[in-house]
Parts: sequence; structure tokens; C-alpha cells
Amino acid sequence: MRDILQELETRRDQARLGGGVARIEAQHAKGKLTARERIELLLDEGSFEEFDMFKTHRCVDFGMQDNKPYGDGVVTGWGTVNGRMVYVFSQDFGVFGGSLSETHAEKICKIMDMAMQNGAPVIGLNDSGGARIQEGVASLAGYADVFQRNIEASGVIPQISVIMGPCAGGAVYSPAMTDFIFMVKDSSYMFVTGPDVVKTVTNEHVTAEELGGALTHTKKSSVADGAFENDVEALYEVRRLVDFLPLSNGEKAPVRPFFDDVARVEDSLDTLIPANPNMPYDMKELITKVADEGDFFEIQEAFAANIITGFIRLEGQTVGVVANQPMVLAGCLDIDSSRKAARFVRFCDAFEIPLLTFVDVPGFLPGTGQEYNGVIKHGAKLLFAYGEATVPKVTVITRKAYGGAYDVMSSKHLKGDFNYAWPTAEIAVMGAKGAVEILYRAELGDAQKIAARTAEYEDRFANPFVAAEKGFIDEVIQPRSTRRRVSRAFASLRSKKCSMPMKKHNNIPL
Repeated sequence: MRDILQELETRRDQARLGGGVARIEAQHAKGKLTARERIELLLDEGSFEEFDMFKTHRCVDFGMQDNKPYGDGVVTGWGTVNGRMVYVFSQDFGVFGGSLSETHAEKICKIMDMAMQNGAPVIGLNDSGGARIQEGVASLAGYADVFQRNIEASGVIPQISVIMGPCAGGAVYSPAMTDFIFMVKDSSYMFVTGPDVVKTVTNEHVTAEELGGALTHTKKSSVADGAFENDVEALYEVRRLVDFLPLSNGEKAPVRPFFDDVARVEDSLDTLIPANPNMPYDMKELITKVADEGDFFEIQEAFAANIITGFIRLEGQTVGVVANQPMVLAGCLDIDSSRKAARFVRFCDAFEIPLLTFVDVPGFLPGTGQEYNGVIKHGAKLLFAYGEATVPKVTVITRKAYGGAYDVMSSKHLKGDFNYAWPTAEIAVMGAKGAVEILYRAELGDAQKIAARTAEYEDRFANPFVAAEKGFIDEVIQPRSTRRRVSRAFASLRSKKCSMPMKKHNNIPL
């Protein structure tokens, strides 16, 4: 019996070494953690339960039958994050470059099936060179099996991908279908075809970092939701995100203890809006002053910064925030910001996370570049997302809400539950100057008359009261009381029940 137990421990030690000591040291030399070290950091101490530690590949071509390391390049199992169950897979770059084989895929599919069955998030720690060439079509079939599970799990359980090394080819499509993607600066890459192939086919000379690095995908492509300095910071932030999310679409997000007065008054918000309507201010100041303990987890901070998305808590409960940012493009909506916000709104609606919208939007960004690239269809994505969302929706208009952009930003007409405005709100078809130039075109030569007409328009429309008179604004509130009013609004909506007409699925303008 003792010999059998010793053999078990010997085999376990062998499996934990993955590709061997030299490969582990090479990983460390690059400033990267090993697959198992990453899991240890991500999960609560001692909570990890591993599956398929001794599984090996079945390939017999190219001499592969003589090299069959335990685990086949991926560590899988389940554990807890702050006491809540998650399933995890962590690819081991030290074993065949983390490449995906038929059995590697089977291990990932197993935990995804279990996550769906038991209602828990899946977190993938990706560090893979793509499909294992030695296995040919079997590895491609394995990828497709994983893809199908990503699709079926979408909107049912949260799926989080952390790119922690070079991921190419099929290795990028599974993360692309997950809810959140995080990358590590200077050590993680995502591309369908690498720099060498690009050079051969298009004669473009580009580095891996320029083609698919963390900054490229967080600032330009919007593929990734955040980039962090190293493996440790990335895993810590994933733990923080998981704390905001429900385990599945059948559960509510966790309620955390809070020590912040719900009725807290923020006098500084009364002077947040500058006297000059064309002067910017930082909308993040409002978000953090409304949130419990000022805690705000921002999503896609570096991309389309004219709109802000992320999570806060109110009375300990998770709330998704969408807010125009006047400091970037005056808070205009454009193609990128519409896509960014629409995806976030749809995620929140899928997982019953209430939506708080702060509005200061002068309209959609004009120009041929926007029109030629389909701002109409992309703007409609955000409109569609808000209109189909059945979660509690609370909106606060702080300053400008002009034209169609007013409608799009969770207006009362898109079934907003509570629509508040600050006294500084301006709700109109357009700004006073543009409106006067259209309404009084015949008087454009008389500067004095135009100035008087502009002042008259501002007095009549540059305020929230016309909309309030029509019931489109439920209440004009004091800025300093925003936290209390918003918190009470969400408290009253906790038992909200609302459904859309029966359908297989909608056809959002993609």
C-alpha cells in the first residue's frame, strides 16, 4: 500500500513540473508565472481542486508518442474566489508551447460543461501558441468544441479570459467570445496571424507588440477590456471583478458589506458643472462620489474614453455604470463609444445587473469618417441595447442631452424607470446657437437680434423643466443628493419584473 501511495505522489510531482524545470525557469526569466502559480494567485488559498492531472495526448505522429507529459499543457479544475465557486483552466506554455490538442480541448470542455451544469463562472488563463500542428484536424476540432461551449455559455455564466502570453490563430477566438478579456503588458499578444505571416502576405513590417500587444488591443481594436503591468496585478484585478458579478444568470450579484451612508450628501457636486457650458469636467468624479466607498471598477478605460463603463456598488449591490465623459470629444457619441457601451449594457442586462446612466451628451460626432463607417448602425446598437434591457434603469442628466443622443442614453422613452435631471440639465433638439441659426436664418446678418434670439432660446429650452413638464423627467434633483436619490430609486426597483415579447432571439444591428 505504501508503494502505491508513493507512486501517486511521484506521479503528482511529475505532473506539477509540466514541461520540466528548464521550461519553468524560462517562464520565470520572462517575468511570467507558471500555469499553476497563476491558479494559486487567482484562487483562495487551498481551494483548488484539479481535474485530469494525469491526462496525456493520443498523438503518435512525428515522434509524439515518446513525449507524453501529464496534463497535456493545461491545468483545469475549480476553486473559490472570496468563497464563491469558479472554474478555471490555465494553459502551460512550458508544454508544447501551450498548444491545443484533442485532449487539451477535452479538459477545457469538461470544466466548461461543469460550470454550466453547476452555475459558476469560467476563467481562462490563456498562454498558447494555437493549434498543435502535429495533430492536424483533431486539434482544430478541439477548438471548435471549445467555441461551441463559449457560445452556449454566453449570457448564462460569466466568462473571463486573461491573456498571459502569446495567443495566435484559433487561440484568440475563444477569448473573443467571452465577456471580458484582460491582457498583461509586454508579455501577452493576440493575433489571428503573426508578424511573419503578415510580412509574407502583405509585405507589412510590424512587431508582435504593434500587431497584437496589450496597448494595441486596449486602445485601438477594443478586443481587450484592460491591460495590467504583470501577471500578479492581472490576477488580482480578476478577483476584484469576480466580486462584482453573479455566479450565473439565475443568481443575483453578491451583496457586500458597506460602511458608506446611503444618504451621504456631496456638496462639491453642486459646483461640478462649470458656469461655461462649453467647459469640460471629469464625470469620473461624479461616479466615485456616488459609489459606495468611492470604489469603481472601470471596463475598457483606454478605448473610446468619451464614454465610461464599469461597475460600482450602491448599498453593497452591484450596479453597472454608463456615463458620457465631457473631457473627451465633449462627451459626443461616436462609433467606438456606441459599440463599447452597447456591449456593456447587454452584459449587464444578461446578468440582471441594474444600470445607472449619467448623461452629458451634445449629440453624435459629425463627419464623413463617422458616416462612411456606419455611425447610424453602430449608434443603433446602443439604442437597441438600452431599449431591450429589462433590468432596473436609472438615468441622471447632468448637463447636455441633445437630439437623438438624448433618446439613446437610457431616456424615459426607452423604458427608463427613474429619469432624473440636475437643474443644470439642457434637454433640447440641439444647442441654442445651432437652433437659432436654423429657426432665424433670415436674421443671421443682425448680430444683436441673433444674440437676443439665442438668449431667448436658452431661457426657454436650456433647462430640464420643459421635459419635466411633459413627464419625461421624473424629478429635478439637487446634485449633492444624487447618491441618496439614486440609491433609493434602485432600492424601489429590486422586485422589478419586466419581459420582452417571446422570440428565438433578436436581430441587433451588428
